[in-house]
Amino acid sequence: MAPSGPGSSARRRCRRVLYWIPVVFITLLLGWSYYAYAIQLCIVSMENTGEQVVCLMAYHLLFGMFVWSYWKTIFTLPMNPSKEFHLSYAEKELLEREPRGEAHQEVLRRAAKDLPIYTRTMSGAIRYCDRCQLIKPDRCHHCSVCDKCILKMDHHCPWVNNCVGFSNYKFFLLFLAYSLLYCLFIAATDLQYFIKFWTNGLPDTQAKFHIMFLFFAAAMFSVSLSSLFGYHCWLVSKNKSTLEAFRSPVFRHGTDKNGFSLGFSKNMRQVFGDEKKYWLLPIFSSLGDGCSFPTCLVNQDPEQPSTPAGLSSTAKNPENHQFPAKPLRESQSHLLTDSQSWTDSSTNPGKCKAGMSNPALTMENET
Repeated sequence: MAPSGPGSSARRRCRRVLYWIPVVFITLLLGWSYYAYAIQLCIVSMENTGEQVVCLMAYHLLFGMFVWSYWKTIFTLPMNPSKEFHLSYAEKELLEREPRGEAHQEVLRRAAKDLPIYTRTMSGAIRYCDRCQLIKPDRCHHCSVCDKCILKMDHHCPWVNNCVGFSNYKFFLLFLAYSLLYCLFIAATDLQYFIKFWTNGLPDTQAKFHIMFLFFAAAMFSVSLSSLFGYHCWLVSKNKSTLEAFRSPVFRHGTDKNGFSLGFSKNMRQVFGDEKKYWLLPIFSSLGDGCSFPTCLVNQDPEQPSTPAGLSSTAKNPENHQFPAKPLRESQSHLLTDSQSWTDSSTNPGKCKAGMSNPALTMENET
């Protein structure tokens, strides 16, 4: 690791300040939109009292949910892998002392044998992070901006200056949803006054320019937000992250783009939880701990009834499957209660030993 000094620490502080510029821009834009809509449009330009009351009530409801979800997305700390995924001091010494090769493989094998990890690198190696010195849980990736491993990392979003992952993905989705509704509501209620602007039906005051620019901004952001929100709705329906959409996860049987999909209903529940009363609120209700996830290897996705690409013919036979022998967390296993469960390693050690074999284990760095 490169030595740190006064110059490098000053650069890091400057970068941290620069990272907040998009958030400041959104905040200023939101503040202006409040002034333009609530004051200039509703109070100054609307003449009907009933219209004023209805628009202000609906506007403040959307504004409050928008700000709440945006705040939670920004200031919810990303979750990092728990201590059990970190190598012990002795294992770290072995990795540093021994040349890369079989010794590294053996250290990682021993460290990962009791961990609920099913995914591998493209070469079949256990996913290991040199920077954090830990074995990566499934769907965990190292963020170069945050310089740490993030559980179920989706992407690093500059507009919230935060990593979007397991701890705040629901908040990010609600932020997109409420920001889209916010822009659509403003555009719809501002449309008639925008038309009056071009027909000279508005008094010649500063309000008319706020009304014009407010409609343009709301319409423009509605288009971009609708495409982004639609894309993430599709990701949720397939139980994918943005990273997994671009690079499919690799399991022991090979690459499987739908490896974590359990069907639309269960995919939704993983993000939003079991209690529907919390779905529309930016309150954490996602299922699990972010370290282990059910896969279609133990619960075949009804939308993908065929055998995943790359799965060997022996895995098609339920008497000779290669399902992982490590148990899921209790917080995730209840999603599989209505599906066929896999055989525990203690019931048939011979078959599970074959399923656990992995001769291609080599150490490989991922970011």
